[in-house]
Amino acid sequence: MRPFILVAVGGAAGTLSRHGIAEVLDPGLQFPLATFLVNMTGSFALGALLVVLLVREQTTSADQWRLLLGTGLLGGYTTYSALAVETDALLRGEHVALGLAYAGGSVLAGLLAALAGIVTARAMIR
Repeated sequence: MRPFILVAVGGAAGTLSRHGIAEVLDPGLQFPLATFLVNMTGSFALGALLVVLLVREQTTSADQWRLLLGTGLLGGYTTYSALAVETDALLRGEHVALGLAYAGGSVLAGLLAALAGIVTARAMIR
């Protein structure tokens, strides 16, 4: 399948998933919970996916899965642009401490989630 189609199909599914989660979790909350949860679960999944794909080495199949799931699905699912916009809104409002905690905490928690995904996938593959 053509790379463009794989990325487009995965991206559409990821974006729709993120939108559905935001519809359920964000009504009336000051803290952008949906974006935080999506970015953390996406970081975990991407860490795990990369380990699984490394085990499969460099095959055409692995490249297609990377495009469909990594670039497409998880690229559409996670949203660091929304993190930036939401942080800006918190900082411009009367929630400077929350905005700083949200931005810094999201980056740190995302790194830890990716590491947890890597460790989990490695343990499961053994």
